[in-house]
Amino acid sequence: MMPRLVPNYVQREILAGIPDVFDADAIWQAPGLALFSRRALLRDLLERAPREQRGRAATRCFSHITLALPQEEVDDDRHLTRGARVRELTEGLAALHQKDFGDLLQGDEVRYRVVGAERLVPGEVEVRFGHAVYLPAPGETIQYTVSVSRDSAVWKTVCPVYPNQRLTLIGNDDQHATWAAPGWPFGLEGSILLVNDGPGTPLEVQVRPKDAFECVHDAAQGYYIVRSRRGGVDAAGAPLRLLLRVTPAPAAMAPLPPAALATPRLPAAQAAQAPARPASTPAAQPARTAAAATAAEHAAEPPAARPAVWKPRMAPPADLTAVPVALQAAPPAPIAAAAEAEATYAPVSRQRVALAALALPRLSRYRETGAQALEIGLDRALVPSADGSIIRFAVDDGDTLHAITAAGREAISVPASFRPVDHTALDLLAPAPAMADRYCALLRLPQPPALPVAPGVRQVFGRSTPVLAALRVLDSPRFLRHAAGTAASSADRLGLSRSAFSFEPVADGYRIARLSPTQALYHLDPDLHFVAAIGEATADAPYTLPAGHHLVAGHYVLRFDA
Repeated sequence: MMPRLVPNYVQREILAGIPDVFDADAIWQAPGLALFSRRALLRDLLERAPREQRGRAATRCFSHITLALPQEEVDDDRHLTRGARVRELTEGLAALHQKDFGDLLQGDEVRYRVVGAERLVPGEVEVRFGHAVYLPAPGETIQYTVSVSRDSAVWKTVCPVYPNQRLTLIGNDDQHATWAAPGWPFGLEGSILLVNDGPGTPLEVQVRPKDAFECVHDAAQGYYIVRSRRGGVDAAGAPLRLLLRVTPAPAAMAPLPPAALATPRLPAAQAAQAPARPASTPAAQPARTAAAATAAEHAAEPPAARPAVWKPRMAPPADLTAVPVALQAAPPAPIAAAAEAEATYAPVSRQRVALAALALPRLSRYRETGAQALEIGLDRALVPSADGSIIRFAVDDGDTLHAITAAGREAISVPASFRPVDHTALDLLAPAPAMADRYCALLRLPQPPALPVAPGVRQVFGRSTPVLAALRVLDSPRFLRHAAGTAASSADRLGLSRSAFSFEPVADGYRIARLSPTQALYHLDPDLHFVAAIGEATADAPYTLPAGHHLVAGHYVLRFDA
């Protein structure tokens, strides 16, 4: 029984002692009989490593070969002869290849490519060929683009995949794979194999060796998650993983059937693990009720422009309180010791207010303040933090959004979803049209911080009030970058009044009253869908916010729970 032959995906060899690296004959075969030749050159390498064979007889040879020459040699040829010697070398090797292996080509076109490499010294030539080495034909269009990420925010392109490119091997470096993946975390442990059956079929993603990695397709996010089965953590203590995304090229999307463009083909075991897209994501929002649709239709009309909440004000007197006296609750009457001893304690409903999301403002509205950029960082628990963040979202004074991680900075658009850590999605939602003049995006927090509120008491929320101060996570100048010559200030000064609104828990929800005429307030439903822009709302005629709904004021999207 013949032993199993290990697939020769990428074979790399360095030919040393070549007197003229542009001489096709010197690279192809050494003079004399091959039996007595001291070193193998390109022809011998191709003969010893056939593409296909039956028994010990070769039936097909490799026809796509990449040559790497010393970089200075390639540069000199381009400068002095406009690349004439490189063209002569590729044409000469192709002719020798066709002459000696014509009966093993089976109609394959012989293609050679020459590149420069700084690592090579004079007289060295590196040759690469194998099942996963492919050179596109002139004018051949790209079918897929492959990119990778460590954090789902910053994606880096790895390689294109062409329609006739059967196999692509992605790994640690291009010496052992077709392409090196930027930020590859697994060393020489293994590689990722892409199998392309041509136009009309999805790209298959496999791992080699099979027991090296766990590869799962996240259908909701549209990428593969590759983890090492041997464990290992990065510098921050997080398990090693690599995210891989396959994007069909625009030109290749039209002829493909819808099933081929949705998600790549998966084994049955992996398909069962693929999570379904949550119904609350922007791509699959449920239909709204007729009342909500009517409110949204009226709110879609452009509201009257209001000045940004930023104006010079005199320092408040020391005896001025931020909470009106009329709204303060009277202290409870003292309970007699005997009555207290006889009292029966019953559970009391504790209303809570949670910070469900952060609203990223349009900084172009605040250029006069000197604000140049707002950056919101999240730590490994995906809680807003000014220090030790694993991912940050930034908006500049041109209203451009960026995601920033250790891998770099990348411009993003909304809606978008990120997974900087496993098993938790971080969603960036597009604001409703009625809010788009003030906000660029809504950053949903996976673990919203929450605080209890006393029932039956009207309280005031604003940047100068202590109520719910722990939820005002951006109340620091560290989140806001100012232009030179302007004083640093808290990010809360952008869009949040000193006393923005009051709220009071009641049986049917919360009574909301606007306390500043310049404060914009928006009502969102439990799924963060727009309901209405709150106009006139006073203590005498408050706006009723149902329990579980959200109120947007400044940067904060607050959920009022029963």
